[in-house]
Amino acid sequence: MPDNAAILVPGPWEHRSVYAHGSRFHVAIQGEGPLVLFLHGFPTYWWLWRKFLGPISAAGYTAAAMDLRGYGASDHPPRGYDPRTLAADVAGVIRALGYESAIVVGHGVGGLVGWTAATLQESSISGLVSVSSAHPNALRTAMLSNAAQAKALSYVLSYQRPWFAERSLVKDGAAAIEELLREWAAPDVLSDEVVSQYRTAFLLGNTSHCAIEFHRWAMRSIPRPDGRRFAIDMQGGVNVPVLQIHGKRDTSILVDTAIDSAQFVNGPWSPVTLDEGHLLPEQATDEVIAAIVQWLPETFSA
Repeated sequence: MPDNAAILVPGPWEHRSVYAHGSRFHVAIQGEGPLVLFLHGFPTYWWLWRKFLGPISAAGYTAAAMDLRGYGASDHPPRGYDPRTLAADVAGVIRALGYESAIVVGHGVGGLVGWTAATLQESSISGLVSVSSAHPNALRTAMLSNAAQAKALSYVLSYQRPWFAERSLVKDGAAAIEELLREWAAPDVLSDEVVSQYRTAFLLGNTSHCAIEFHRWAMRSIPRPDGRRFAIDMQGGVNVPVLQIHGKRDTSILVDTAIDSAQFVNGPWSPVTLDEGHLLPEQATDEVIAAIVQWLPETFSA
């Protein structure tokens, strides 16, 4: 595990390295009780959830934020960036931490992984909080039928060019990552220090390649047999309670796309819509924490 100050940030949490699903994963963990596992999205890492670990642990839960495969201090293997593999990673980390199941909170790509895990790794997931994300099938349908949603994710098209995308994202100290994060958040939400932290973490090893690989699979698999099989397997939806938190001004995953996820929820569905953009864990931290803290005891016994 690389000893990088931008990754292993000191705090009230404990940094752990666990082995699961054939790889090593970094997890920051705090508290005791039922497990709430936080999944970051592109292009962040576990630190996205730094302000959440304390309040969730204070509410009587073990709060843990992992670096997904290819990010932060987790392993950066050359393959395995499809949602099936990433969902199996999550289930493996839950078991490696000593739990049979967890409530998963995912932002962006992390939310897509959470939806996948709740469907394909059902025994490991007891609840799902989807933040600035949508069910994979809802997003797939919107990409194919909604010009506005396709336009909102048009930046992903530039990630399909081999090596060009990797070089463009790390150029000038990952300046493109700062541009993307500031676009997703309200003006002046992110301090220079916070942005610098994300840029430094993204420059670690081959993170740029690993992070892009999910987007390449998502686009290229649409017409392929593996993509169609995944959509079929996801069609049955999730049977666990879902809290869906989304921003009205999200320019990446449109709110209508997120709301369409309800058709894939077979259990209780609790939607929360905020007057914010895509980077909710940073720009609406208190509101998102409050929604989760209220939902947890209403839905589960701590």
